[in-house]
Amino acid sequence: MIRVGLIALAPLAACSEPEITAERLIPDYRGVQTSLLDNDLVQFDVEMTNALSTKDVSDYAQCAAAGYTLIRGYGFARHVRTNVNEEGGVWQADAVYTISPSLPRGLRTIDAEVEAANCAEKGIPTV
Repeated sequence: MIRVGLIALAPLAACSEPEITAERLIPDYRGVQTSLLDNDLVQFDVEMTNALSTKDVSDYAQCAAAGYTLIRGYGFARHVRTNVNEEGGVWQADAVYTISPSLPRGLRTIDAEVEAANCAEKGIPTV
């Protein structure tokens, strides 16, 4: 009876998730493309592998926005939207932010200097 149970479970073992290795846990940030859509409206296209969730890719886009905001001499950004896609293990995000010298209205604002410091602490690159 035990043998029958093991044989019945054997096909399920072949369908298990691939083993998580240390290499699969290290994010590979593949770059950022920026597009100025208007004077204060910027699109960030980011790409990475080894993301564990959509949050990892969104965080990468937000770090890019923080770095770009500082490069432009501004202090704040406001998140407009982020679209995330994964295909064949490659994650991409298309995010849009407004940038401004003063704190913009809205709920999803970031202090670029604080965010860039958080990104550096987490090892997430900015632009």
